Amino acid sequence: MRLSDSILLALRAITAQRLRSFLTLLGIAVGIAAVILLTSIGEGIHRFVLGEFSQFGTNTIFISPGKTKTGGQHASGIPSSVRPLTIEDARALEHQPNVLAVTPWIWGNSEVSGNGRVRRTTLYGVGADMPKVVTIAIRTGQFLPVEEAGNARSLAVLGAKLKKELFSDTNPLGSRIRVGNMQFTVIGVLEARGQVLGVDVDDTLFIPAERAMELYNRDGVSEIRVAYPENVAVGSVSAVVKSVLTTPHGREDFTLITQADMLRSLSKILNVLTMAVGALGSISLLVGGVGIVTIMTIAVSERTSEIGLLVALGAPRRTILGIFLGEAVVLSAIGGFFGLAIGFGLAQLVHATVPALPVHTPLEFVALAEAIAVSIGLLAGVLPARRAARMDAVEALRTE
Repeated sequence: MRLSDSILLALRAITAQRLRSFLTLLGIAVGIAAVILLTSIGEGIHRFVLGEFSQFGTNTIFISPGKTKTGGQHASGIPSSVRPLTIEDARALEHQPNVLAVTPWIWGNSEVSGNGRVRRTTLYGVGADMPKVVTIAIRTGQFLPVEEAGNARSLAVLGAKLKKELFSDTNPLGSRIRVGNMQFTVIGVLEARGQVLGVDVDDTLFIPAERAMELYNRDGVSEIRVAYPENVAVGSVSAVVKSVLTTPHGREDFTLITQADMLRSLSKILNVLTMAVGALGSISLLVGGVGIVTIMTIAVSERTSEIGLLVALGAPRRTILGIFLGEAVVLSAIGGFFGLAIGFGLAQLVHATVPALPVHTPLEFVALAEAIAVSIGLLAGVLPARRAARMDAVEALRTE
């Protein structure tokens, strides 16, 4: 039997029982639609989180005091002390090969008063190179200038929201604000950035790291951030950082974390969540597969005499096997296409209805979902098709 005849026979068998065929492919369509919708939401959230996390730059190394390792004590039983990271450590890294910018980093939460108003906000003590390490833009004025060691002036840069809360629409440049028992002169205002991963980056205050250490009475910085060029391997920069800091510290009592490592770890977690969500939708596909097995088993029972006639006319067993497998695959493929259309439509509807919920449907998900639908049809049709192919011609022709 020619391939075209086999396909035509399979299509006629499907259209002969329109309602039954429709209900069968509907089970597959619902499963595919569920997978597409859930994975689209999962992938959308994945991309949104990584985008939010990356918008402040990706070529960054975070250096924090203390070595991350298995806990314990020295042989003497006395816990080892950790030397704090200092502004001098940050300055030692500034002119090293493949280092674009370095900034110390101290953070805290303080009440800021100015223009007769008071607001509690997040305060960051940083260096002049902070805008090169973290992608920010100045709306008015300037960022903190380069200062000589030990002579940092009491200057401040306001986040967009903090400026709005303290000074409304007036120009704050040159105004004085108070933080604790220290006064600062406002020299700049940042562009509005909104929230990043739930944190309002506009409700912030930036002052020199030296002044922040005085304010919070600290003998070291919280961390040091180093920016490096995109075309440079992070390993080479990390080696330089370790070499420079180990010399004054006497040992490696600090921890290096690259933003690339953080993004990879975060991406792995989000990938697992996306796959878990997709697996929930795949349960519907299993139900659709059971439906195909049931329908094809019934079809074999109903068409026993037809199978006997084909065998008596000399049709090879593989031809009969191909006919019933073809019916199962065509049913699942058509159901898959319907499911893709429904799932993509629902994903766009969800995005239009709830714009804050990120939705993204990659083409590879579409191709994979259709391949899964066809595979389910193929697997579900194997047993009924093998039963049909193994029928005895005489016994089949005797069946009414």
